[in-house]
Amino acid sequence: MDIRNALVAQNYAAGKAAVSADAGSGGQAFLGATQDFISTLRASEKTAMDAMTSGADPHALVQALAQTELAVQTAVTVRDKVVEAYQEILRMPV
Repeated sequence: MDIRNALVAQNYAAGKAAVSADAGSGGQAFLGATQDFISTLRASEKTAMDAMTSGADPHALVQALAQTELAVQTAVTVRDKVVEAYQEILRMPV
């Protein structure tokens, strides 16, 4: 549980910059978030491969898996909100 709290605090601090960005840089904030998501997945995959092949630190593997889980949950939540907003726009009368 302690690892998860630290990860949440770390990702909240990283996401705070994207939320506080000005309206003109919305595309840049989304691009940055997407790149962070991809880099998190790649780093976790590398850590998992190292743990499986060379017996790397199991604690690092658990931490990488927790980061990946949090990143995927965040991406799914954002996707759901985008779909919900799109459906709301479709329901608007013209």
